[in-house]
Amino acid sequence: MSSSSSSSPATIFKNPNPKFAHLLPQSSHWKQQVTNWLQEDIPSFDYGGYVVGDNLQSATLLCKSDGVFAGQPFANEVYQQCGLTVEWFIEEGKFLEPSKVKDGKIKVALVSGPVKNILQAERLSLNIISRCSGIATQSYHTIKLARDSGYEGIIAGTRKTTPGLRLLEKYSMLVGGIDSHRYDLSSMIMLKDNHIWATGSITQAVKNAKNVIGFSTKIEVEVQDEDEANEAIDAGADIIMLDNFKGEELRAVAKRLKARWEGKRHFLLECSGGLTLQNIGSYLCHDIDIYSTSSVHQGTGIIDFSLKINK
Repeated sequence: MSSSSSSSPATIFKNPNPKFAHLLPQSSHWKQQVTNWLQEDIPSFDYGGYVVGDNLQSATLLCKSDGVFAGQPFANEVYQQCGLTVEWFIEEGKFLEPSKVKDGKIKVALVSGPVKNILQAERLSLNIISRCSGIATQSYHTIKLARDSGYEGIIAGTRKTTPGLRLLEKYSMLVGGIDSHRYDLSSMIMLKDNHIWATGSITQAVKNAKNVIGFSTKIEVEVQDEDEANEAIDAGADIIMLDNFKGEELRAVAKRLKARWEGKRHFLLECSGGLTLQNIGSYLCHDIDIYSTSSVHQGTGIIDFSLKINK
């Protein structure tokens, strides 16, 4: 069996042969997270392992619903920590279409080793791949619709990730073809409404930020109206987030800001809030450089995978 798709994120939005796993360091806390997840799943006795024993067997990882395959390095670590070997048949980032295959299943990998170990790794590896692939697929559909509508700017995820799963979820956004936005509070200074209110003004907040950021860190300011946007631009913010602006108001404000400051200040405009697959065609504005959305990772579905022992 094989999959075929002319519209995978690997072929449209990124390097034709990406190796997303190269993003992850060889030694890092993410491997310890996998250890913790295994311990969570087997806190004491493995009764099922006692039943099946440790004779050598193999199992096939199957994709059973259409979507972008993601999460391979995390699954790899599960299999490695369980003393298993794995042979991958599908490159990460590929859009799989089992709906177009006769039996509705695509072989993704062959996992081999002691059968009790295969079953110990089964559910955790499936949960990881299913979740990662779900986010990658939602990200892929979002950026594809944006490109199909003629928008050439940035679609980015948000920091509204699941606690403890940020690395996994941000990684999946990248596999799906979108920008992962800032990773954490140390990645960029984003001055939101609470920062402004606590400081007293946008101008003072930006000034305070510039005291410590150095040359390598950008400042983004969330604004509620056009006057605040102009103040933030004048103060020297790098990115202006037009928070929850909608429709014609968004287009008009963005156009005026770009016209007013042309040749005087360099900045990017970001829009946050409200972008979905259902409204993306009418929502996008070419004067907006970045659209950030949590719809690519909050409440997204999964892609169905299973791991079956070969008889």
